Amino acid sequence: MSTTRLMILGLVSFLQPVHGYDIRKELASWNVESWANVQPGSIYHALRKMTEEGLLAEVKTEQVGNRPARTLYELTPAGAAQYQELLRKYWWEYEEPVDPFLAAFSFLPSLPRAEAAGALRARARLLDGWAATYRDNRDEWAGDKPPHVGWQFELTMLRCEAEARWCVDVAARIEAGEGYHVNEQPDGAGAEEWRKAIRAEHGEPVDEEDE
Repeated sequence: MSTTRLMILGLVSFLQPVHGYDIRKELASWNVESWANVQPGSIYHALRKMTEEGLLAEVKTEQVGNRPARTLYELTPAGAAQYQELLRKYWWEYEEPVDPFLAAFSFLPSLPRAEAAGALRARARLLDGWAATYRDNRDEWAGDKPPHVGWQFELTMLRCEAEARWCVDVAARIEAGEGYHVNEQPDGAGAEEWRKAIRAEHGEPVDEEDE
């Protein structure tokens, strides 16, 4: 939600007074759903919520013909302060990206060795393809936008390239016999030791919810 707030407050600060419709269309053109986890359907809800909280003010409502009424928004002093706070929070702090792949990778041993290595090499090819797409189309996509938009494409491209190299490297380690996989041990092997290690580190359950 903080990311959604930052994107909306930032756009309002540049475009105010501005319609919610224009904010939604502009954010959609940035493809924020894919890289900032801002869902288009959440924008109007966020506008209403931030208005209730006193971060945005409704300037006026306009209606053209039979079209739905549209509300113009602007920042309040509290909204301007929160925008600056969120802006600096994400500039000066680091948060790990939420990637479902990391959840799947944490259970790497559940895949047979050959499948895991093959999946990583396939992921590397996919990432290389995305990196090439960004590299080949950056100038066209950035167009007449400010220079920092092109720099953002560069960052995405470099992340794809770095992860692709990592995938190939880990696939090679798996193929070389490092680690273990579910089809290489008897069922349940190591589970009891793992459970004991959890208790040793965190202690015994203290109430029914811990059981």
